[in-house]
Amino acid sequence: MPIKLLHVIGARPQFIKYFPIQRAIDLVQTNSAVNSDSASLSSVLVHTGQHYDYRMSQIFFEELGIRKPDYHLEVGSGSHGVQTALVLQRVEEVLIKEKPDIVVVYGDTNSTLGGALAAAKLHIPIAHVEAGLRSFNKRMPEEVNRILTDHVSRYLFCPSETAVENLRREGFTNTSPRTADTSRVLMVGDVMYDMVLLALDLAKDKSDVLNRLHLEPKGYDLLTLHRAENTDDPRRLEEIITFINEVTVQAPVIFPMHPRLAKAYAAVPRKFAANVRVIDPLGYFDLLTAMKNACRLLTDSGGMQKEAYWLQVPCITLRDETEWVETIQSGWNILWRNFQGAHSPLDFPHAYGDGNAAEMIIQTILANSTAS
Repeated sequence: MPIKLLHVIGARPQFIKYFPIQRAIDLVQTNSAVNSDSASLSSVLVHTGQHYDYRMSQIFFEELGIRKPDYHLEVGSGSHGVQTALVLQRVEEVLIKEKPDIVVVYGDTNSTLGGALAAAKLHIPIAHVEAGLRSFNKRMPEEVNRILTDHVSRYLFCPSETAVENLRREGFTNTSPRTADTSRVLMVGDVMYDMVLLALDLAKDKSDVLNRLHLEPKGYDLLTLHRAENTDDPRRLEEIITFINEVTVQAPVIFPMHPRLAKAYAAVPRKFAANVRVIDPLGYFDLLTAMKNACRLLTDSGGMQKEAYWLQVPCITLRDETEWVETIQSGWNILWRNFQGAHSPLDFPHAYGDGNAAEMIIQTILANSTAS
């Protein structure tokens, strides 16, 4: 009987993280069709609807060729409590119906936590992709989500040695995950690095963003801003606007504005300078191409900090801390309050695996599931 995996995704970064996993599963399914003795998998895809705007959701399914979700839960926007509760309630209904062997959750969103809690309460093993990250700032909802998800998960798939060490400090040990009360911590690398390696060649044919926006390579800065800590506090948002206006005065700035920011930005008196060009959100290939060709990235996105690092584009992180400490240590990334006008990148160290994280994740699940 195939091992049934159920994946819970709901936000832009999760669509990107899921794609390499889907490819790894497809490879296993192809092999099992050719060789009847090999292990097999079946897969159920659940889209919570946490991101429901076409520009933040459906466009990624279309561009990446992600298969149509088996379930779309239409959770939509709401407070953290409402959103997490709706995910938990609606995922639980799907789990009771589907009875998966393992639930796979990604990252640190409300969809991650809601899906993990639903599985934990039904005693279904959980695999957390991107486990072990810590900002050590529990005022961030993402920090609460990732800590709680890690502590109910059986498989903790870490993107870096730092993430592994974070979990060890919290008492996790590398024990067998064959019983319900044990967990296994594994350094597999980052599935987003898998994705960047896959996407760079595809982007050459799929994106004309430079021509469309009349951009010269290395002739502009790229800005993104979406986290609640920045968008929901008017004073902080104005501080960030002031900072961006000051540090980008010499260059044009391309700013694909996130839908959640538009209303908050309209409500504050301070505005971006004339060199900041606000555009609609970009698809994955357009955004990757724009980032690769930017002189510099300014962002509060965890995923984009890493993408800039892999593309060797200097990054200013618009947060007071980051989980991706390796990017800071490398000199390619710097926190905005520490920025003194220049970057000092070191040699480029590969801190997040070799681009085969998804395959390692699926093979680990297969090996442990067939052995138990």
